[in-house]
Amino acid sequence: MNCDQSYPFQQVFFVDGVHQQQHPGLQPNWPQRGRRVGCTGVIPTLATVVLLLFLLVFAALGFGGYLMYNMQTQLRDVRKIARELKQAQEFSRIEKQIGLDEGGREKEDKSEREERTAAHVIGRIEKHIVHKTLRWEPRVGAAFTDGGVAYQVEDGALRVNQSGLYHIYSRVELIFKQCSPTSSFIHTVFVRSPSAQDTPLMEAHRAGFCSRRSELKERHAWTADSYLASALRLRRNDSVLVNVSHPEYLSHSNHGNFFGLYKI
Repeated sequence: MNCDQSYPFQQVFFVDGVHQQQHPGLQPNWPQRGRRVGCTGVIPTLATVVLLLFLLVFAALGFGGYLMYNMQTQLRDVRKIARELKQAQEFSRIEKQIGLDEGGREKEDKSEREERTAAHVIGRIEKHIVHKTLRWEPRVGAAFTDGGVAYQVEDGALRVNQSGLYHIYSRVELIFKQCSPTSSFIHTVFVRSPSAQDTPLMEAHRAGFCSRRSELKERHAWTADSYLASALRLRRNDSVLVNVSHPEYLSHSNHGNFFGLYKI
């Protein structure tokens, strides 16, 4: 039914018992009832709203598809770069294995071209002069000094010319010919800097190493040892030295007394 249609009605009334009908052309002075209000503007407005909703949905779908396409493109690029990087790493590893440089020429191993900073010195027997700061043999047997470290003959120190972290170690072996319950010794590793006083790095105090037979005044020879090791930071031109409180008791074993360091 069209909501704009209206149906006029004719009013019938009686005057003095006579049936009369209002003339169609004459309109009464009172308002007419039953006339409907038109709604011709509702349907176009509703259609416009529905159309806008469809447009929004299609726009959202299109934007989502565009984002997904961009993500797939970027993912393909990342995978391509990863493959190229992996191939380059494999090629570089093959070159190192066969000993070739970037120009295809043979090259020496890095360990062969650069000496490692390290030193190992062994005990030296002092016949006449005995120092609490021990002297060492830097070139006899297994002893060596390589890279940025040098042995100083005048004070028995290992001097480094590179700042960094070093592993330092020392072992001493003492023989007490008449060991008693009070026998003891101190083993110290210290550093000497050009601009500072001597600073202890490691220290061991050994005591009570003699057997119980010494309590009966049965004096006898007894061997004791001390081993110190640690990772410590040194500065350029620092010198590392070793002290023993009773150097006259040091054993004559070169391999029982040693001292060394290497850069980590």
